[in-house]
Amino acid sequence: MDVMQRFELDELSTLLVGVLALFIGRWIREAVPFLRRIDMPNAVVGAMIVAVMVLLMQVLFHFDVAFGSRTKDALLLIFFTSIGLSAKLAALRSGGVPLVILCVVTVLALMAQNVTGAVIAGLWGSHPAYGILVGSLSFVGGPGTAMAWAKELQAQGLVHAQVVAVGAATLAVISGALVAGPVTGWIIRRHKLKSSVGGPTDLTFMAPPASEEKAPQGTQIESLLSTVFVLALSVLIGEKLNELAREAGILLPGFLSAMIAGVVITNLADLFSYKLDFGPIEKGGALALQLFLVMALMSTPLISVAAILLPLAINVVVQVVVTVAIAYFVLFRLLGKDYDAAVTSGGFLGFGLSSMPVAMATMDEVGHRYGPSPKAFLLITLAGSFFVDLANAFVAKGFLALPYFAIAPAASGG
Repeated sequence: MDVMQRFELDELSTLLVGVLALFIGRWIREAVPFLRRIDMPNAVVGAMIVAVMVLLMQVLFHFDVAFGSRTKDALLLIFFTSIGLSAKLAALRSGGVPLVILCVVTVLALMAQNVTGAVIAGLWGSHPAYGILVGSLSFVGGPGTAMAWAKELQAQGLVHAQVVAVGAATLAVISGALVAGPVTGWIIRRHKLKSSVGGPTDLTFMAPPASEEKAPQGTQIESLLSTVFVLALSVLIGEKLNELAREAGILLPGFLSAMIAGVVITNLADLFSYKLDFGPIEKGGALALQLFLVMALMSTPLISVAAILLPLAINVVVQVVVTVAIAYFVLFRLLGKDYDAAVTSGGFLGFGLSSMPVAMATMDEVGHRYGPSPKAFLLITLAGSFFVDLANAFVAKGFLALPYFAIAPAASGG
């Protein structure tokens, strides 16, 4: 029997491979219209190419590649910190009662997805904690959130967490993109709804106006330095929160405490009328997510994903049915069963089954075909900008804290 040779890449080499994979993923997405239509992230496409190449080397040449992980862990903290820094409570208050309804229904969907995942995991003879990974963490959270929690759960003893997260999140991205638009169109046609704004219109008016003049170079550098300082401060405070939580007997993922620190800092800045520059923060968070995602996914053992494809596919079908039922029978009706309610339900399906880009693309496509809905764009943007991620983190943590989901090394397989 041939012995598998192992080659370990250092942190810089891993980063270079990740960046190259992002470029490859972008090129493939541009060449394949279907991937653009379902908003498959460049990172997912590029990372899967690298993972397939590693798989072929393992099978054909008995040669394995191990990637560095320290840079990836730092990028994860930066991404979730950027989410926390975008969490402005004042913006949420401006949404009124419809936003409250949307947020409450979102929490209901998070809980329903986790219960559904846990039931399917139990029926398949697997540990129930896997149900949280294939529930809201993959569907509402997306690949980035799923991989972040998989890292934490695998460290606790859930041995196949990373493989399960990759498979579930990838299928979620595809299914959500395929379902959200058609279901929204069906609701509009079934109830004969029309936009109150007018006929089909270009929705570019929703985009923020471009800056008329470029900021001086010195100002740009100061803005970047301020961003680095705020991100580093949030991560540091998050680490201190983690230490306090551990002393109190509470186990918090590092990225969750960093996100909480970001929420506190941004709202304190508002309280004292200090203006943070969110442009670099958002770009830094987006870059960190892409790099984290590609570096996490490209080390996935694909042969293990193939082995669990059937239960993952069953889970996707059931999760889609549950989430669509919540969107149509609960959210659509609570919001008034009008055109704005239908488009908002479509956006909810977008981020509830896939991601915020899919939500925005779904509403944009519906707007071009049936007419714009500025109210729906506002509600989904406010809810999806930070509430969804915060709620998902706390709901997932709440489920995993229950005795039924406790992870014991002897019971972590399956």
